[in-house]
Amino acid sequence: MHPNPPRSSSILLQIINTNNNNNNPTTCKQSTPPLHLYTPPPCTTIPSSVAHHHTHLVVSPNQCCSAVIQHISAPIKSIWAVVRRFDNPQAYKHFVKTCHVIVGDGHVGTLREVHVISGLPAANSTEKLEILDDERHVISFRVVGGDHRLANYKSVTTLHESNTGDGTVVVESYVVDIPPGNSREETCTFVDTIVKCNLQSLAQICQNPV
Repeated sequence: MHPNPPRSSSILLQIINTNNNNNNPTTCKQSTPPLHLYTPPPCTTIPSSVAHHHTHLVVSPNQCCSAVIQHISAPIKSIWAVVRRFDNPQAYKHFVKTCHVIVGDGHVGTLREVHVISGLPAANSTEKLEILDDERHVISFRVVGGDHRLANYKSVTTLHESNTGDGTVVVESYVVDIPPGNSREETCTFVDTIVKCNLQSLAQICQNPV
């Protein structure tokens, strides 16, 4: 059975629907120029062969981006077997209710329709697989449609061996439009919470296989 999300998640998941100010710290720190690059904070060593995937081009001051890092005490092979399944995100993502492939066969260019659980500011999203690199362990998708508030959302996930040799480091970064009526901090806090819950669930599944 999947672990329950952190208790604070039920509060944070509502932030994107409100206009209240939020003073929680986030990793999404940006200036206001209309065009700049975002690189995740140097809190882990990302191999140079895939580092460029986590450097996001922010084309508008109305976008935000961040990255979440999760250490998992399991080998890359077993984690990648779960993460690479573009057709089955609900295997570790708590908030996905159903997923159906509508175009493609799981390779780059495949489109999926994801329906989320009730209580989120979304009903469904159409997502396109843009990168699936089994050698470097990189997967990336972009939201291209649906009923939700996270316009132009793009996610990149990479897996790397831990520097200490005791498992795997998973890095997931994203860029997304800031919804009208919400701040950059609120948006980053909301998306960070979703991603953190997903990666914590992934860790539980891979560290405690059935």
